[in-house]
Amino acid sequence: MYINYVANEFTILLVDDREENLISLEEMLAQEGRLFIKATSGNEALRHVLKNDRIGLIMLDVQMPEMDGFEVARLLKANPKTRHISIIFVTAISKEEQYVLRGFEEGAVDYLQKPLDINVTKAKVRVFEQLYFYQQELKKTAGELESINKQLEKFVYIVAHDLKSPLTGIMALLSLLEMKSERQAVKPEELREYVDELKQATYHLSNMITSILEYSRKSVAEQTVEEVDVQRLVKEIAFLLFPPKHIEIRVDEPMPVLKTKKLKLQQVFQNLISNAVKYNDKPNGLIEVGSRDAGSYVEFYVRDNGPGIRADEQEQLFELFRTSHNTAHTESSTGVGLNIMKMLVEEQGGKIRVESEPEQGSTFYFDWKK
Repeated sequence: MYINYVANEFTILLVDDREENLISLEEMLAQEGRLFIKATSGNEALRHVLKNDRIGLIMLDVQMPEMDGFEVARLLKANPKTRHISIIFVTAISKEEQYVLRGFEEGAVDYLQKPLDINVTKAKVRVFEQLYFYQQELKKTAGELESINKQLEKFVYIVAHDLKSPLTGIMALLSLLEMKSERQAVKPEELREYVDELKQATYHLSNMITSILEYSRKSVAEQTVEEVDVQRLVKEIAFLLFPPKHIEIRVDEPMPVLKTKKLKLQQVFQNLISNAVKYNDKPNGLIEVGSRDAGSYVEFYVRDNGPGIRADEQEQLFELFRTSHNTAHTESSTGVGLNIMKMLVEEQGGKIRVESEPEQGSTFYFDWKK
């Protein structure tokens, strides 16, 4: 039998080997929002429970042929999928201590003595109904917390990834300056140039940290929308990635000025450009960043002349923990970055995609709302 469940319904499984007892119990407990499933044996009850994951309470007769209520309860409590279901034993056995104790040992949460007192029965079922809905709310809350935790994990990854690039550049500049000073005295104008680059990098890093802290304190609805000169943003990112001398990053003009959440747009560009730099295998590497007007969106692209991506990998490239089989690089990849980029772009209602051929380079396109 197919049952169409809704969120505010409470499903009760009634188990008794006598049909007239089942009908009587259903009539006693019937009210709006309650569904009833009836079983006339222990085996039938077990089948219903395994097929219906919305059962909130079982009213279980103790004295049944073949498999009694104690055995049914024991099997239900032994199964991780069904052990959480509340069970009320309904019994004509005298309420002696040994029977009560056995029932609780097998997993009962309450007893009802036949003949049933209508008011007591209704009151007890009402309590378990309320308990069931409280448990559902707790499960929902736990699910939401798990989702938030996953978002926090992704946020931490983004922060670590975005801060790593300027830090790496700063460390590289300091190492180069150290090596030069060990070989010979550094000229004042050359030293000034290094210091200026280091100052720019550290200022940018400080601004990034400030933006990230602001971002982390605010909900999605509260995050700051500001005017962003995309050309300036991309040039700052390109500078602070400190690409090797054999790789040119070319920013095509014109680029738009958008009212948007700057940090998110910066994260997409920084990840795409840094990947293009990191995986480029050509003696003269070229990375081009540009855009075109697409109505209510701007379509941006990041194009490189690197190793390219095989056709069979392109469809799965943006899946979580998927990495390319490209062996042109030795640095490991977690396969998380492009999945996060996909989510950031889709938050804007756009899409991210790639066009690529092996040894011919790759072009990543993404849409950003104006």
